[in-house]
Amino acid sequence: MFFKKKLPLAIALATSGSVYAQQSAIEEIVVTATKRAASTQDIPIAVTAVSEKTLEQLGISNFSDYLVQLPGVTAGGSGPGQNTIYIRGVASTTPNLTTAGVAGLAPNVALYLDEQPLAQPGRNLDVYTADMNRVEVLSGPQGTLFGASSQAGTVRLITNKPDPTDTYGNVKVGFATTKLGEESNNIEAMLNLPITEQFTLRGVVYRDDQGGYIDNVAGNLNLTESARFRPQGTVRANGVPVSADRAGFQSTADLSGVQFINADNSALVEEDFNDTTYTGGRLTALVDINDEWSVLLSQSAQQLDSDGVFFADPDLGDLEIARYEQDTMEDSFSNTSLTLTGRFAELEVVYAGAYTDRETEQVIDYADYMFVGQYLPYYICDSSVSYPGSAAPSGVCQAPNLLVDSLTNTKIQTHEIRVSTLSDSKVSATVGAFYSDLELEERNDFTYKGSTQIDGYGAQTGFSPNFPFTTGYISDAGPFPADVIFRNDIRRTDEQFGVFGEVTYEMNDQFALTFGARYYDIEVDFEGSANSSFCNLFQSDSNSFGTDISDIYNGDGQITFRGTCSPDAQITYSAETIDENTPASVVAALNAPDKAKTDGTIFKLTGNWTPSADQLFYATVSEGFRPGLLNRPGGATNPAGTFSVPFALDTDEVLNMEVGWKTDLLDGALRLNGSVFRVDIENLQTTILDPSITNLFFSDNAANAEVTGLETDFIWLPDLAGLTVRGAVSFLDTEITEVLTPTNDVRVGDELAFAPSMQANLLARYEWNLSGDKVAHVMPHMAYSDESYSDIISINRSRIDSWTMFGITAGVSTEKWSAELYIDNLSDERAELSRNFVNDRHRVSYARPRTAGVRLSYNF
Repeated sequence: MFFKKKLPLAIALATSGSVYAQQSAIEEIVVTATKRAASTQDIPIAVTAVSEKTLEQLGISNFSDYLVQLPGVTAGGSGPGQNTIYIRGVASTTPNLTTAGVAGLAPNVALYLDEQPLAQPGRNLDVYTADMNRVEVLSGPQGTLFGASSQAGTVRLITNKPDPTDTYGNVKVGFATTKLGEESNNIEAMLNLPITEQFTLRGVVYRDDQGGYIDNVAGNLNLTESARFRPQGTVRANGVPVSADRAGFQSTADLSGVQFINADNSALVEEDFNDTTYTGGRLTALVDINDEWSVLLSQSAQQLDSDGVFFADPDLGDLEIARYEQDTMEDSFSNTSLTLTGRFAELEVVYAGAYTDRETEQVIDYADYMFVGQYLPYYICDSSVSYPGSAAPSGVCQAPNLLVDSLTNTKIQTHEIRVSTLSDSKVSATVGAFYSDLELEERNDFTYKGSTQIDGYGAQTGFSPNFPFTTGYISDAGPFPADVIFRNDIRRTDEQFGVFGEVTYEMNDQFALTFGARYYDIEVDFEGSANSSFCNLFQSDSNSFGTDISDIYNGDGQITFRGTCSPDAQITYSAETIDENTPASVVAALNAPDKAKTDGTIFKLTGNWTPSADQLFYATVSEGFRPGLLNRPGGATNPAGTFSVPFALDTDEVLNMEVGWKTDLLDGALRLNGSVFRVDIENLQTTILDPSITNLFFSDNAANAEVTGLETDFIWLPDLAGLTVRGAVSFLDTEITEVLTPTNDVRVGDELAFAPSMQANLLARYEWNLSGDKVAHVMPHMAYSDESYSDIISINRSRIDSWTMFGITAGVSTEKWSAELYIDNLSDERAELSRNFVNDRHRVSYARPRTAGVRLSYNF
């Protein structure tokens, strides 16, 4: 048998009280990273676990809070409910509203709530960490046990389960003030209630009102800054000049005869306009059927409401942005899960099923699109400006008051069944099967308010009513609202099936081999349309120049040409009717796949050596993958004719080679864990916005790349009773080694996105006894991140500055209550957590400014 720490002891240590005299050993955290309960020190996996105690000590409550505390983990996005997780620098691009759903890449880091995967394209669920037992981060490919979205790692949120041994509960409240921002407050209440010896309930409810800190300031904006009028050689704010094929169509035109109307946001000016509220709850029931079988049923719901945006313009004042339409978001989800656990003879059996229903309604100011969208002036300028013929442009360009009204509904069901042998035998195994079915319906209305007032060639004012394609899926028969110029109305389905297993063979008391494999079969399908009103300024709707997605991907062998304003020329072709005069886009579309399909097998091999109960060393070779998807503008071609948007992306794959160690030293006073690794990435997927090719975001397998790195963490109990010091650091060296997409926008030698070369954190906590059972504590802490980049596409790439943040907490606690004062971001650092340069303007997501507050809790 291996020198394994006894699980009951580990559990006892993990749940022990906070009185410093009890801390004679480093806390053991029990995780289920291998789908078995085990101490983090006993499993040959790079796993970081943030315990319930640490979550409370650091005041971690949401997505952004716990990511800051995890070296090697980053996130890209633009605010609550709009982030994507990255681990070990395996990242390529910045998530964006218009790629958040149907057009989004599959995540390469899986997000789990207990036994259920919750990862979604571009919009991870921002689950509030109420009554959470721990957060587990598994670095490196975990696909053999956790599937397709575990290419770079897995983040697992593990809730506290009903406890049949006693009735108890707690109430937590907090209040905080933010420098240059508004006040925040929160309340959380939990009750654990055994009803009978076999039936126990546990419930938690919460509300967290987080005050804003970004100011919406007065601004004026007009179309003189449009990409249509921008000449070749203009240097973008990120230092990349405008190339010849991206020069404005009218960059040399005389605009002196054009009247440009300003967008005026004076009615929207507001300080601290990015308020956020989390409201929700979870009820879990445990039914102990007998000594060997139990059922766990959980129902949770959450409403996330936010106003404003969570990024600022660094070219304006501190924490300022100028927005010209009101940004709002309502993001709600409900989740039902059932876990059945039991035993047949010497086999442990687990079934886990879940159903999640998520709805997001969001309105976002879209004025920034004018800086890259060459065709935008056509929709809000008189036709005599955009298409003046041989004359100089003249007429009126309306104010760029633009917005996107987005409605997304996501339904996911997952099922997994697995069987495990007992872990104390010489050969142990876990085998299982997994199935998931995701349906995502998304409708984005691109609303250009000035479009209703422009002159259309002297024939009409504004655009004729616009209707959807009727080939396939539609959510609304139309007509669209008068100022909706584009509508993306799409249904995406992702279906995944997998069979997996891991077998561990203990060669002797010190050596073991683990072999894992997973067979996967995944299909991604699109239905719907991306409508345009391009020709509707002088005639009735003809659905010209839009993308009939259902037509391209329905597999019926027919394609209708839409690249003309003439309805008579919109001919339907088949393989039998094409000839040398058939448009190239039609010929290509006739060969488009009906779905993005992928299947295959990935493997994992781990050898570990356990020379003593305090030391474990391991070496791992593992594979990971991410499925492809379909492109909405498949077949679109660049002006030079050298590149066509692929209809379907290939899977991108990683090969991970890793050596790690887990050690307890100095008679248990020092724990030092770590790993060194190399990751080879093939066919790295990325998302691109290049209006010289198409006005829609598209994705491509852009490059091959490699990542090398080191991660280490420690916990130290110095020879001073009551003092604990812990820290972690990660080093990354990432590089694009080969460019696959035929463009100059991806460059060999560039770093990958969201891959700081160094991240670190350090924490010291000192506790001492006061009178009675009171214990006082003080805890300074810091976190650091080196600079990184927001994208691998040079025209969309922006540098994210390095940062260091400090914080401190101090308080008093007893077995019944606790009171704590804290200051986060003590030095008021403008820590750049994310950046976006997709629309040729820097948009920076900053950490919350210096925040001071109080946290109170009462146990009963």
